[in-house]
Amino acid sequence: MRYVILIASVGLLLIGFGCQQQTQMATVDPVAQGKYLAIIGGCHDCHSPKVFLPNGELLPDSTRQLSGHPANDPYPTWSPADMQRHAIALTNPHLSAWAGPWGVSFAINLTPDSTGMAEWTEEAFMQAMRSGMHQGQPNGRPILPPMPWQAIGQMTDGDIKALWAYLRSIPPISNQAPLPVPPAGAPMPVQ
Repeated sequence: MRYVILIASVGLLLIGFGCQQQTQMATVDPVAQGKYLAIIGGCHDCHSPKVFLPNGELLPDSTRQLSGHPANDPYPTWSPADMQRHAIALTNPHLSAWAGPWGVSFAINLTPDSTGMAEWTEEAFMQAMRSGMHQGQPNGRPILPPMPWQAIGQMTDGDIKALWAYLRSIPPISNQAPLPVPPAGAPMPVQ
């Protein structure tokens, strides 16, 4: 009889613990979860211009967070000769422009501004992160390196939706990042 009571007690504790976890999971704020994912996912590494500290440390500029490559900043170039120097890619000081065999790619403005992602939908964002195509358009241009869309595409739908919720919650910042520059001899990308 004691054995049955012990088993029943353990079972009730496990059920109670499971219900408590379900309740905690159900109350997670999607914006807070998205902010967490943006931070650990390194979104600010490329999409936020930097403030340069005296010791050389780079910090995301909180006044321009996730606004992409500054519109008029210079950017690196790359040529096949750079391979001789063992440079597969070059970047600018903000880490917002990258040059490599694909041409030059620029971190886009992720804020809900008309120069950023104001016209995007959640579905387009999810499709872009799953397919690697800009704005999720099947006939659009590919999302270029170093954007880790392949890794982000492995997130759950809930995580991508939380990331989207966070991006919609940040202040809009007007900054039209440049279009990609194709490698020499390649056609211009479509927007």
